[in-house]
Amino acid sequence: MTEAKSGSKVAFHYTGTLADGSVFDSSEGRDPLAFTMGQGQIIPGLEKAFDGMAAGDEKTVTVPAAEAYGEHNPQAVQQIPRSEIPDNIPTEPGTQLQMQAPNGQAIPVMVTDATDEHITLDANHPLAGKDLTFAVKIVSVD
Repeated sequence: MTEAKSGSKVAFHYTGTLADGSVFDSSEGRDPLAFTMGQGQIIPGLEKAFDGMAAGDEKTVTVPAAEAYGEHNPQAVQQIPRSEIPDNIPTEPGTQLQMQAPNGQAIPVMVTDATDEHITLDANHPLAGKDLTFAVKIVSVD
């Protein structure tokens, strides 16, 4: 049986949960997720867990934040004066928006707070700073 290693194409089903047990993502009802080992296509801590696994293998792995989406970066949180936000832009907390970097790249941000004076925008990944647990089952290794 072929074991997963750098260069292997791996397909797997997964359920991802947070520390409180809530599910943040799952492949249930969808095709398995496929990636090539060593290409940086999935979070590093999860990819490491597949090393040596074969089709049919199952495991549960907890990936620390630093090996998932990184720690929460306070520098990625900005307060913008409300007067600089056009009236047609929604500013309710939880709203996802896009900002544009000086190089033209789109940056997804989330409104985390809104007062009469300021809007607080967070460019961290929503799962940054969180340890993630994955229950995985390998479908194939090529």
